[in-house]
Amino acid sequence: MIVVRAKIKDVANDMGRFSVSSDFADALDAKVKEIIRAACERAKANGRKTLMPRDI
Repeated sequence: MIVVRAKIKDVANDMGRFSVSSDFADALDAKVKEIIRAACERAKANGRKTLMPRDI
């Protein structure tokens, strides 16, 4: 798990006191991993081994 559940709740509260369902963190974690994989592929395609903001 990359995402910290408590931090999700903190941000949701800061944005207007939203409740967070129990499976939200799992879905967010999967999305983050997907973004990281795509960024790795982009860096690799550009001949780099360093992920940069432009890879997102």
